[in-house]
Amino acid sequence: MAMESLNPATGELIKRFEEPSSQEIESLLAGAAARFESWRTTPMEERTRLMAGAAKALRDGKDRYAEIMTVEMGKPITQSAAEVEKCAWVCDYYAEEGPRHLSPRFVETDADESFVRYDPIGPVLAVMPWNFPFWQVFRFAAPALVAGNVGLLKHASNVPQCALAIEEVFCEAGFPEGAFTTLLIGAKTAEGVIRDPRIKAATLTGSDPAGRKVASTAGRELKKTVLELGGSDPFVVLEDADLDKAADVAALARCINSGQSCIAAKRFIVVQDVLEAFEAKFRAALEKVVVGDPMDPKTEVGPMARADLRDELHDQVTRSVDAGARCLLGGAVPDGPGCFYPVTLLSGVREGMAAADEETFGPVAPVIAVPDAEEAVALANRSEFGLGASVWTNDLDRGKALAARIESGAVFVNGLVKSDPRLPFGGVKLSGYGRELSEEGIREFVNIKTVWAAAT
Repeated sequence: MAMESLNPATGELIKRFEEPSSQEIESLLAGAAARFESWRTTPMEERTRLMAGAAKALRDGKDRYAEIMTVEMGKPITQSAAEVEKCAWVCDYYAEEGPRHLSPRFVETDADESFVRYDPIGPVLAVMPWNFPFWQVFRFAAPALVAGNVGLLKHASNVPQCALAIEEVFCEAGFPEGAFTTLLIGAKTAEGVIRDPRIKAATLTGSDPAGRKVASTAGRELKKTVLELGGSDPFVVLEDADLDKAADVAALARCINSGQSCIAAKRFIVVQDVLEAFEAKFRAALEKVVVGDPMDPKTEVGPMARADLRDELHDQVTRSVDAGARCLLGGAVPDGPGCFYPVTLLSGVREGMAAADEETFGPVAPVIAVPDAEEAVALANRSEFGLGASVWTNDLDRGKALAARIESGAVFVNGLVKSDPRLPFGGVKLSGYGRELSEEGIREFVNIKTVWAAAT
């Protein structure tokens, strides 16, 4: 299977990569398994020193890595540079906090001494998507490697250059060969890798159909998985919200990464009393968003990553309008090269419409009116997804109370939903299970071992 690196802004073929042979894959798996035996006993001080070195390598190569991302998947260049910096942050975080998160926890029992250890489990396969081609890999790799595991990466087929660049970062930082390995393989080959007895666990960020396949394959082998899947995040605007701030953040939340983010706000649920005022402010904020060449630092929304994704998004918009939604902004596929789609605002969206029920992975903002906060929460929860959510109100206690009732892995009150190395990240329902980042993330792929000891 050949993997093609295409520039989504121009349609240009950059480079083609061939999948390694079965013998080459076997060699890489054997190398990872052998490396684990020495890496697991490498002192924590050395593992964290190397992870700090990965942070430095990222920052030293930030401009080049950002350009690879932008050319290969269309992310605006300023956002690509910010993504590299965020990857360095997660490396620094686990270099500093990893030892504390993994230190033994002593428990008083009838033993002379009893405690809980956090031991590495072995090679872990990461199946990663294209939309944050560096960040989603590093938020897995940094904790996994500091914990003493080794990592293998099966990246999305449209970002092979990003996949190879990430392996390069770890090499430049001084990690030993086999500690982190990129496999330029397709989904069918990845199934065989998951089944290989040398692979001890798998993690996936992607769609829920892909999550089902990975979980099913791993489950048959009784291997642990962590899944971060899709989202249809509600952005709830109550009658007492700061509408100016809410509208500005709403525009950013919908358009970041050209709208191609699992935790981008995707359903704008607005209490009827402020609907007209919010829609006017939201439209004004969206009209200011700059769409264009992703290599231009002024661009805020670039092309979508692939033409089929753009076509699917436009189909969702068309079906929603046909069902009665009103298109207040955008909504038409532009002429010219590249996979561009305009920033689009839909009003009068109701349940049953594509824009309300399906995940819209692109710069399309559907606004849904509700009579009050109770219905806002109910509607927020009437989704098969549960990744992130935000609530906008000037009453902080009210916001926190509503946050407790919303079914999602994270709720931000008066703020943009985002991932942060210091906070656990993941979802519920069809948004997956398990957690990345923070203390919870580094403990996902370890053996939580009880040690009970008594003198004879």
